[in-house]
Amino acid sequence: MGMGSTDGQESCGRCSFTTVVDAVERDDDKESYDPFEGGSIEVDERELRIVAMPAIWAGRAKRWLTDTANRFIYGR
Repeated sequence: MGMGSTDGQESCGRCSFTTVVDAVERDDDKESYDPFEGGSIEVDERELRIVAMPAIWAGRAKRWLTDTANRFIYGR
């Protein structure tokens, strides 16, 4: 189990961090590179909530399926 895991999934964020670092790492730059420098994308909170709903439902469905399978297999 990963650090801070509650459902058998690794939740420490190491994989995400490594991917981000690899994406912004530049061999040809002699000076440091700030990935947060420059413009940003602004999203309205209402639009973000609408777009995020399928991910929220999928997470709830996954949790329900995992709990149901654990109860069936292990009698929990």
